[in-house]
Amino acid sequence: MSSVTVFEVTGKPLREKFGKIFEEHYDLTYRTAYGITRKAEDAEDVVQTIFLQLLRRESPPDLMKNPRAYFYRAAVNISLRTIRSRQREVVVNDSEQFAASTEAADPNNHEEMDQRLWKAIAELNEGAAQILILRYIHDYSLADIAKLLGTTRSTVAVSLFRSRARLKKLIRASQLGEES
Repeated sequence: MSSVTVFEVTGKPLREKFGKIFEEHYDLTYRTAYGITRKAEDAEDVVQTIFLQLLRRESPPDLMKNPRAYFYRAAVNISLRTIRSRQREVVVNDSEQFAASTEAADPNNHEEMDQRLWKAIAELNEGAAQILILRYIHDYSLADIAKLLGTTRSTVAVSLFRSRARLKKLIRASQLGEES
């Protein structure tokens, strides 16, 4: 029996099924969040936020239709918000930390390029970011992404094309901004 059927047949409040829902979807939610934030602490915060929101409100209709897609989308969206908020935070504890943050960046540094990419992805709308992550991080096919998100393969392909073009512009702009 699928989890969708369990939700509809039993009619029990979400809180009674919370343990089972948590067990079934924790791994996917954590892996997705970690893949985006690249920090275990942030991924744990994302998972905690998602499951606490479920406890505080009625079960969302998306959860009943496709729980896997619901948790995936929630993890992507909250992870991207985490990255965006991290970009806004400026914490300077001492002059060494300040000096390190203002040094010219090494364009050959893999970690820095990775950070630029994730910052650029965080600037995309959430739907476009989800599709990019599903395709290039989780290696889903266009057909699988369309099925998971409830859309067509052509919509996914167009979104990927536009998102890649937007990412190139955002990354170039960030590189030019650092060179100034």
